[in-house]
Amino acid sequence: MATFGRLLTAMITPFDEEGNIDFPQARKLAKGLTESGTDGLVIGGTTGESPSMSDDEKIQLFAEIKEEVGDTASVIAGTTDNNHRKSIELSQEAEKVGVDGLLLTVPAYNKPPQEGLYQNFKAISEATSLPGLLYNVPSRTALNMDVETTLRLAEIDSIVGVKEASSDYGQITRIIDGAPDGFDVWSGNDDETFPIMCVGGYGIVSVASNLYGNQIKNMMGQILEGNIEAAANAHKRLLPIFNALFWVTNPIPIKYAVNRAGFKAGKNRLPLCDPDQAFTSKFDAVMDRYEVDLPIN
Repeated sequence: MATFGRLLTAMITPFDEEGNIDFPQARKLAKGLTESGTDGLVIGGTTGESPSMSDDEKIQLFAEIKEEVGDTASVIAGTTDNNHRKSIELSQEAEKVGVDGLLLTVPAYNKPPQEGLYQNFKAISEATSLPGLLYNVPSRTALNMDVETTLRLAEIDSIVGVKEASSDYGQITRIIDGAPDGFDVWSGNDDETFPIMCVGGYGIVSVASNLYGNQIKNMMGQILEGNIEAAANAHKRLLPIFNALFWVTNPIPIKYAVNRAGFKAGKNRLPLCDPDQAFTSKFDAVMDRYEVDLPIN
């Protein structure tokens, strides 16, 4: 069974002034995240702006991040989209550069039936020896991977868990309850980590941990220790920043926040853009209430 870790950070991708990936800054960020609570890094996901990156850029980023963190953190590569053959090819290339696992995202736009989802992920998982983490995010794909399909996929040995971002607590609880040994459920939304872990979820694939990893890790530890009241208080304290990071499309707020904290991450690639002043003035007031865990210097 693969052990990715409980706190997985969906890492932003730093860009330089010309809009190219800033690989030295990406390495620095990855190292800083491992020093501030992160167990594993999801590279080339939505938060990493993968739709705007070429396959060559992704492979180089996977390789450099894995080289940087070594065995101090797992590296999970976002290699899948709605092109099945390309997803297999990119997954195989990611395996060659040493990543620890694959993020298997429900495809957007072509809206396959549930059987198509099953066959797609089954074939990708069989094309490499890497463990896979399913990712269900209906708000972005306009398609929900249902309980039955998730649990069918959970029977495949190399598929070790799901990042569940459906916000359907009934569905998520049924997956947790019905999952076989060796298949875990990570929350896909920071504001849902507390309730999902309280019903048996394993962890979180977090956006907020780009800055607040230790605080999130402490809350998770309190849940695991059975100190639910303390964990609830920590959750309530963090909830305003969790919510603020999604006032506009992710990763616009978190990249703005990382830059504002003093870590040079650059701008977003189009079609994403910088937040406007109405957003930043409101967001700054929330952000100023929190200490940043990410090492800045």
